[in-house]
Amino acid sequence: MQIKTTLSFIKQSNSLFKKNPYLREKFKKVIQHLTVNPFTSSLKTHKLSGDLKDFWSCSITYEIRLRFKIVDEVIELIDIGSHDEVY
Repeated sequence: MQIKTTLSFIKQSNSLFKKNPYLREKFKKVIQHLTVNPFTSSLKTHKLSGDLKDFWSCSITYEIRLRFKIVDEVIELIDIGSHDEVY
């Protein structure tokens, strides 16, 4: 699978990594897993519901989530942050 990002996602992630540099390595590992198999059990990938029904989410850490959309063979990264920030 290919990974696609938006400008707003890049800004969000840069801000998050600046505050929490240790997350950068964890994020890289999650991206590696996503490209191979986005439904690896270690990611805890799950489909969202309600207004966010077109999106998926996975865990980077216990507190940090990654929200994304899957279209064909492309994963579009949408949001990164705490549970409350992402949902």
